[in-house]
Amino acid sequence: MKTLYGIQYLRAFAALAVVVFHAAEKSGEHFAIGAAGVDVFFVISGFIMWVISERRPMTPQSFLIDRLCRIAPSYWLVTAIMIVGAMAGLFPNLQLTTSHILASLFFIPAQSPSTGDIWPVLVQGWTLNFEIFFYVLFAGALFLPRKWRLLFLFGVFGGFFLAGQILQPATPALYTYTRPIIVEFLGGVFLAELWLRRWIAGISLGLACVGASLSGFAAIYLMGAEFNAGICGPLALMLVYGMVSLEADGGLGRVPLLTYLGDASYSIYLWHTLAISVVAKAGQMMGFSSVLIVPVGVVAGVAGGTIAYELIEKPLRKLFTGWRSKEGTLARRAS
Repeated sequence: MKTLYGIQYLRAFAALAVVVFHAAEKSGEHFAIGAAGVDVFFVISGFIMWVISERRPMTPQSFLIDRLCRIAPSYWLVTAIMIVGAMAGLFPNLQLTTSHILASLFFIPAQSPSTGDIWPVLVQGWTLNFEIFFYVLFAGALFLPRKWRLLFLFGVFGGFFLAGQILQPATPALYTYTRPIIVEFLGGVFLAELWLRRWIAGISLGLACVGASLSGFAAIYLMGAEFNAGICGPLALMLVYGMVSLEADGGLGRVPLLTYLGDASYSIYLWHTLAISVVAKAGQMMGFSSVLIVPVGVVAGVAGGTIAYELIEKPLRKLFTGWRSKEGTLARRAS
């Protein structure tokens, strides 16, 4: 699929927003709006999966295997580091149980014995529980003819959303899968359908959408307004729609640094908290103020993530791509 630079830039900015959020949190500061990077990620995920399925037809099985090969290995590695670190006493606040470790590794929402929150061992991995849930439902849509897939996704996601509003489930899995934030994936799918049909605004409206979205996020931060998917979801949709509108009208070019950070955004998201924790701990021990710790933590988090991208994610991706290619060749020969 042709690279959509606007999407890459949004992935980069979303990852940076989450990094700043965690750097501030570790330093005793507040940048809650940075967590809205997750909302942007979810919309982008829905958008990309829909476009890829249109441009590169695949079976439900191959789709799920591709997604797991993309998501799981790096996540399992970081989770393993967290587990070993906790056992070695490096993370004194992290409590481990066998059931929670297994739930974390298999992307099953479960309560953390450390805090009681529905978090995996690697806290930011909570978003991957939603991602895998989306992938499973999306794979179900791939069983259907193209014309029924969008309707199927609207029905299923709408059903889970309504079930959450009506039943208010308390079990970790059902509570997670019925949260309003799941609708953001569906919003991304809908925007992708608009993109494929070329029902996209021009530069002027695209800029207006981007400006309105960023202004909305800024207002939430400055006013201390309620921070939830009901507010951040529509703003994220507006932001993605504005960017792809600029893309469709030729208003965006390639910015190498942002493109690279977009490529590395998954590794940055997974690994940044380890680097930030080291910086925050060292800074506090030396008596540095948060004014210094936060920017150094951000730089360290991004640097750590990009190093992991080069040394871990890219080699793993190449390995699994080669394996999938070889598997496909053998399957074709057998047939």
